[in-house]
Amino acid sequence: MHSARRPKGAQTLVAVGTLVAAGLLAAGARDISSEAGYAGIGPNFVPWVVAIALGICGLWLLWESLTGGFRQMDGDEPPPVLSGGDGRPYWPGFAAVSAGILLNAALITTIGFILSCTLSFVLATRGYRASQGHPDLRPLTLLKDALVGIAIAAPVYWLFTKLLAINLPGLTATGWI
Repeated sequence: MHSARRPKGAQTLVAVGTLVAAGLLAAGARDISSEAGYAGIGPNFVPWVVAIALGICGLWLLWESLTGGFRQMDGDEPPPVLSGGDGRPYWPGFAAVSAGILLNAALITTIGFILSCTLSFVLATRGYRASQGHPDLRPLTLLKDALVGIAIAAPVYWLFTKLLAINLPGLTATGWI
């Protein structure tokens, strides 16, 4: 077999792990009641969607591994996101994006959906900018990122709470913010 067609060990392992996670999530979703709740959707809807998406991703990764592994980038292409510009991983950028995700989950019930998503957006944009060699620490950029985060989070909050009748955590008793 030609070396480019050999399965890649690490990628195969990730693919199998993803398929196992999809199977475990599907098994757990099967045990959740399907009785309709918010907007006619049962509590097992999201776990099934995630299990199916994970399964598709796992199968795609396995297919990629069996057909030669990750595709190689041409030498002229820019380094991947979250690298320090020289192709090596850029951990501060990764840490900022990860902190945004974790803080969103940790603070959503404390400070509300809109503010926690805005904080997550600000940290993610800072991390991505820094990883691409453009760390912009000016207060005006921070304000712009926060305003864009609010401009994205507020309509999402409104769509879920008002249009779909799905409650999201809010900062005030009325739910807004």
